[in-house]
Amino acid sequence: MTATRGPFVYGDRVQLTDPKGKLQTTTLVDGGELHTHIGVLRHRDIVGREDGSVVENSEGHEYLCLRPLLRDFVMSMPRGAAIVYPKDAGQIVSQADIFPGAVVVEAGVGSGALSMSLLRAVGAGGRLHSFERRPEFAEVAQANIETFFGEIPEQWEIHYGDLAEALPRDIEDGTVDRVVLDMLAPWEVLPAVSDALMPGGVVLCYVATATQLSRIAEFIRGLGAFTEPESSETMVRGWHVDGLAVRPDHRMVGHTGFLISARKLAPGSVTPEVKRRASKRSYGDEDEEIWTPGSVGDREITDKNLRKRIRDAEKAASGARRAAETRRDPSVG
Repeated sequence: MTATRGPFVYGDRVQLTDPKGKLQTTTLVDGGELHTHIGVLRHRDIVGREDGSVVENSEGHEYLCLRPLLRDFVMSMPRGAAIVYPKDAGQIVSQADIFPGAVVVEAGVGSGALSMSLLRAVGAGGRLHSFERRPEFAEVAQANIETFFGEIPEQWEIHYGDLAEALPRDIEDGTVDRVVLDMLAPWEVLPAVSDALMPGGVVLCYVATATQLSRIAEFIRGLGAFTEPESSETMVRGWHVDGLAVRPDHRMVGHTGFLISARKLAPGSVTPEVKRRASKRSYGDEDEEIWTPGSVGDREITDKNLRKRIRDAEKAASGARRAAETRRDPSVG
């Protein structure tokens, strides 16, 4: 993967902070300019400067120029589907113990936000298999990942189709270290996931609602192939710190989703029985209506909006390719 170091070149993404602290992210292009009510900032004045430089615009106002961090890029990139937020992506990498050299399966790809964190974690010696049912979402994810890394990472492979069918088709049983499921009904694919995981491997599900959390937990227990599942959610609260004026921010990033994980048992093993109260409600056919897409928070995106996001993502990827080519051969720029 291309290193995001050194002086800025055309095609780089740059995060600009104006005198009032407002952030704007743009791609540097030859002849490009940023026009605001306080003046014009020419891209050529940024190219050649080091990351973290301060550049003046036409009216003498200063801008701080930085390459976006992964969290900054994720929050501003084009989206085809809802993203996994940075606070959850960090927890997923930690709780699922994604390590360099690991073979990881994820479903679905969405807009590629989680894929970027997973690719960094597995490193060049690992492998990330991303499964996506909708090719148009995968297009957005692929363009976003190419934009951020400057190229398509060699250790990444996209598979198309429903995970329950595509996983046993494309991946040999017992060869996967970790599985991360960001999908509406993860319980539907758990049997296939169980076969793909090696003993001791981790399955982690990211779900939005308490009803989803309850069902996936009971399904994991009922399958008998995993340890007792562990569940959590992550909330982030910033703090205002200015001299002795130290207080929590008025706003915080609250609930975005639940994480639930378990580990694959060795063949023939049975976990010690956990004593707990039996549920008063079963999950028979009469309960299926509560698991409809609308009931558990599925959201549709219009084709017109999606096409625009694909164009935006591909445009950014084109700039990233040019930046990578310039680094390899300065004469190209």
